Amino acid sequence: MKITIEGASEEFERKLLALFAEHRHELTITADTEWTVERAERYLRSLPAGARRFAEVVVIDGGGYADADTLRSIVGKLNGPTVALSRAIPRGVREGWWPEGTSAPITVVYDPDNPSWQKAIAYQMSRENVPIFQEALVRMATTRGGAERETGSVSAGAWAAGDAPSAFAPAPGWGSADDVPLVTLDEDESQ
Repeated sequence: MKITIEGASEEFERKLLALFAEHRHELTITADTEWTVERAERYLRSLPAGARRFAEVVVIDGGGYADADTLRSIVGKLNGPTVALSRAIPRGVREGWWPEGTSAPITVVYDPDNPSWQKAIAYQMSRENVPIFQEALVRMATTRGGAERETGSVSAGAWAAGDAPSAFAPAPGWGSADDVPLVTLDEDESQ
């Protein structure tokens, strides 16, 4: 028997996983580690701006392939974006966005003529994932409220008491070296 469940509530998921745990010796459970548009959108939204632009160049501009020199000319140094890309996968597993074993969508291509020194010559995405990530990028461009979608809330009223993020905290997934917009207060000078 094969079961596929989509759109289940968290409560249903907990109950189902508890049932599976009771019968773990009788069952073989495999997780779907394929990329979907929803997973790709979540992945892209979790990236800082530089890494997201890096992914856009690979997916949109390069159709799944971008040489390292092109990426450097667009995003600058590659170490920041590539670290952010690599950290997004384990973060997504921890957060429950995708299962353990989900592969990184963008991988490095090393110089085959110089195997002793691992120098990146390009970055690529598998052909089957390119249309998925293209659709995710289109959805992101046509929907508003990226921050609300990332937190899963639509308005401040949707947060439980005390759960609202600080306006002064960096956005999730952004490092201290990223271009985080500054928050300024409009103070009334008459006070």
